[in-house]
Amino acid sequence: MALPQTVSVRSGAARRPAELPGPRPSTLFGHLLQFDLPRLHLQLEDWARTYGPAYRLQFGRRDAVVVSETDAILQALRARPQTWRRLSSLEKVLHEARIRGVFSAEGQAWRRQRRIVMAALDPGHLRRFFPALQRVTGRLQQHWMQAAREGRRFDLQAELMRYTVDVTAGLAFGVDMNTIEQQHSELHAHLDQVFPTIFRRLNSPLAYWRVLRLPRDREFDRHIDGVHRVVRQLMDAARHRLEARGGAATEPADLLEALLLARDDEGRPMPEDEVAGNVFTMLLAGEDTTANSLAWTLYLLHTHPAAWQRLVEEADSVLAPATLPGRIEDAAALPWAEACVNEAMRLHPVAPLNELEACEDTRLGDLLLPRGTLLFCLTRMGAVDERQLEHGSDFRPERWLASDPPAAGASPKRLSMPFGAGPRLCPGRYLAMLEMRMLLGMLARNFELAEVGTADGLPPREQMAFAMRPVGLQMRLAPRQWH
Repeated sequence: MALPQTVSVRSGAARRPAELPGPRPSTLFGHLLQFDLPRLHLQLEDWARTYGPAYRLQFGRRDAVVVSETDAILQALRARPQTWRRLSSLEKVLHEARIRGVFSAEGQAWRRQRRIVMAALDPGHLRRFFPALQRVTGRLQQHWMQAAREGRRFDLQAELMRYTVDVTAGLAFGVDMNTIEQQHSELHAHLDQVFPTIFRRLNSPLAYWRVLRLPRDREFDRHIDGVHRVVRQLMDAARHRLEARGGAATEPADLLEALLLARDDEGRPMPEDEVAGNVFTMLLAGEDTTANSLAWTLYLLHTHPAAWQRLVEEADSVLAPATLPGRIEDAAALPWAEACVNEAMRLHPVAPLNELEACEDTRLGDLLLPRGTLLFCLTRMGAVDERQLEHGSDFRPERWLASDPPAAGASPKRLSMPFGAGPRLCPGRYLAMLEMRMLLGMLARNFELAEVGTADGLPPREQMAFAMRPVGLQMRLAPRQWH
């Protein structure tokens, strides 16, 4: 995955998009018809190896610049939201699905919603939520123990998504969905179809669905309606809880209550569609991203037995005789588990492609970019570049525990940005890391990784569906032999 030896984005005379190299576009649609959407990030990375750390794409008459150098990406991410914003087309696609949360918000709406979401996901609130997280993790432990005793393989991705949905619903909305034991829920079935359609529409050369509804578009509408139905039920339940505790005079117990109690400078409540949009956003983000990162981590631990054994030894040392973390301090005292997660996210980030749009004429390194230019940031390539990180393509969690900076190259903490960077850093990062440490600690204390892989024995393929996921991972566990 190393970058080609080409001119840096930071050096040389200023260049405009038209002066950059790139693959040959078609006359009418530019490069849009050349995209292989399920592997779009891999396709863009392949082109970066050919054309260098900054190259040009065209969306019809519109320029897009693809950058893969860490410094350039950090410069852009840190200049949000004034200089750079998310794609305006993304906002339009999400609004068509009635999703108006902090993820797609810009300007003052983003600032107002961001403050509320950050407060609900801060470490203090996670501490108060910990008993519920422990209960959900224990429920997964019992469910997996039954599968282990039966020697049964299961769809790893589906199991992890049920876990993350239950955790997110408990923390953000104060409800126990228990999709782990039910093994099916209306909400999970609908959510699984939303991200892929949004991603496909975002990268479609024509917004045909606005004038022609194909069967798959009507099916998407059905799933969106299903999620919104659940969202309304969650909002009604939260209002009843608040009324029972004294209404506006009470302290919010979760994100949804905080959204319902929020007031602007003139005392007005948050609009109903913004409350619903943030509930929807939390469900989507809380399911896919953490589950995908955990799946990659477990696959890499299975293929690196020494790393798995070190995790088992750490869990035994910190948690024994308990079978899972009993306090938030226990989960925090698993540095090797966190290092394994960080290394998996470096090699297989769920967001290897970050898409931005210039709000004004700006300069990025030596690039002069007019307002409206699209910027595609390939966040993984710098993090695995062998010139910057020794053995950058290898799974080596120990690099995250080094107390001293590397003798040569850069720290992985600077190169890897799985949660983004700058003002729009992912507000759910603390929850995601806590979930992953909890699950790994529980898994190491109770099970042996008998199998983690695909049915054909090949490495799992990476697939983009808004977030990047492994395809076809199955897992079979065995109960640990204590004596």
